[in-house]
Amino acid sequence: MTDTVQQIKDRLSIVDVVSQYVKLERAGVTLKARCPFHAERTPSFTVSPERGTYHCFGCGVGGDIFSFVEAIEGLDFKGALKVLADKAGVEIVYSGGQKDEKDEKARLFELMEVATIYYTSKLDDAARNYLKDRGMEDHTIKHFRVGYAGNAWSDACDYLRSKKFTDTEIVDSGMGKKNERGGLLDKFRNRIMFPIADSAGRIIAFSGRSFGEHASPEAPKYLNSPETPLFHKSNILYGFDKAKIDMRKLGCAVLVEGQMDLLASHQAGWGNTVAVSGTAFTPEHAALIKRMTDNIVIALDADAAGIKAAGKASRAALASGLNVKVAQLPTGLDPADLLLKEGPDAWRASIRDAKDIITFLLDVLQEHAKSPDIFRRSVETVVLPFLQDVQSPIAREQYLHEIAGRLGVSIDAIAQALKNLPETLLQHPVTPPATTMKQADPIRNMQFDRAREAFSILLWQQSLHKPTLDLEAYTTDLKEAVGFEIFARLQLIPENERESLRFSAEHLHASGTVIPAAKSLLRVITAERLASELSEATKALEKAEHAGDEAEIERLMTQCSLLTTHIAQLHITV
Repeated sequence: MTDTVQQIKDRLSIVDVVSQYVKLERAGVTLKARCPFHAERTPSFTVSPERGTYHCFGCGVGGDIFSFVEAIEGLDFKGALKVLADKAGVEIVYSGGQKDEKDEKARLFELMEVATIYYTSKLDDAARNYLKDRGMEDHTIKHFRVGYAGNAWSDACDYLRSKKFTDTEIVDSGMGKKNERGGLLDKFRNRIMFPIADSAGRIIAFSGRSFGEHASPEAPKYLNSPETPLFHKSNILYGFDKAKIDMRKLGCAVLVEGQMDLLASHQAGWGNTVAVSGTAFTPEHAALIKRMTDNIVIALDADAAGIKAAGKASRAALASGLNVKVAQLPTGLDPADLLLKEGPDAWRASIRDAKDIITFLLDVLQEHAKSPDIFRRSVETVVLPFLQDVQSPIAREQYLHEIAGRLGVSIDAIAQALKNLPETLLQHPVTPPATTMKQADPIRNMQFDRAREAFSILLWQQSLHKPTLDLEAYTTDLKEAVGFEIFARLQLIPENERESLRFSAEHLHASGTVIPAAKSLLRVITAERLASELSEATKALEKAEHAGDEAEIERLMTQCSLLTTHIAQLHITV
């Protein structure tokens, strides 16, 4: 495992990885960007190519390529390892050539992979013909690993048991459930199975569409895996693992409602399409998309339920700072039906002609309103709340103009109506992590601030493969300059703050100036410490003179004389 990690780091730089998610700009020896982990206008996210690390001065996050991919993709370490190994073209080899002892999640990932292989092997002619009738081609069926769960009560569970998975693991994965007698029953029966993957492409859940002559007419059309240690539906978008590269490349995401819609869209060339899985579009989904692009086109069904869902999804997207458009499909057609009946050109036109959410809502409401008064009331109750979620003041101003024009009233009237709305804002989907940058320093004074600056140079140099400074000599000089007490307190600075200090030093001191800068800083620190000691000694001398303590007076006078001489030798005025 260690060799694999090092091979990946040798082949992929921090810039290679981070630049695929955020736009980096050169800032001296480092690169900067707006942080992808919290909302900000001024870039405080910094990348150090030399050290292979990143750090945000706004929210305090930092680390290497592995922690970055873990955070931005929502993966564990093994998931990040898989993503980066694929990028680097490195085969994952575990210590001693054997896999490490598997933890609980690793076992569940393996179980879900085995279940996927099982279901794909059971895809029969009837299910395959149904998919083809819906326009699916063989390569699409294979690419998305579509399978089939038959009519038997426990075939899948029995198969998983034969592969040495325990009953507890089968239940925990969501693949089976206990019956009244304590036996195991399959979660999915009589369903076409669509595997759901995490960002790294590992199968974590299934969505099954009711199908087959034995399927119950009372069963739900779609059945999804329950929440499990692997699957949290509010954080997962179906197809995201396959769509994320195209989303970033094309600068846009397309959101559809179901698995068939997604397969049809990808097949038609829209590889940037994702779908919700058994839940409404959430702020967490919006945050996931925003890591790849600022733009989203929502293409849900054209019926009343679809329009309502598009409205809710748009609010979550707007609150996350996404630019939202809605594709208006022909009445009665979902994306898969549109592609099947009218072809890729019709789908392409729907995406191309997508309207801003405000314009879309105004068009729909105006088309169905029976009178101007009904239209006005609908705008107040339906459209205006969306303006509360629009993050851009310029976009909000443009929408105010459009709404005022549609209603034939002044902008001031619309603005007043907006002001009088009740608080209906959605919570922002991305809550900045609690900052650890502002922790209380042990001593809030100039001496400690200087000491931290000098300490940051030491930390930075220690992180380099080829430090410019003589680290042993600099450490000795630093201890002497700041004194034992302050140096001991510097050792208590936590790692997250140390990372911030490393970036500060790297940013302030290019390799060509670090030696003179460090020497000058230590001289200043020494002079300030001596001046502080001289001040304390002078005060003590005044007390000794007042008390008439001749021995103490003589000692303190000698101390003050030595301190004055040392300060003068530094040639620094304090």
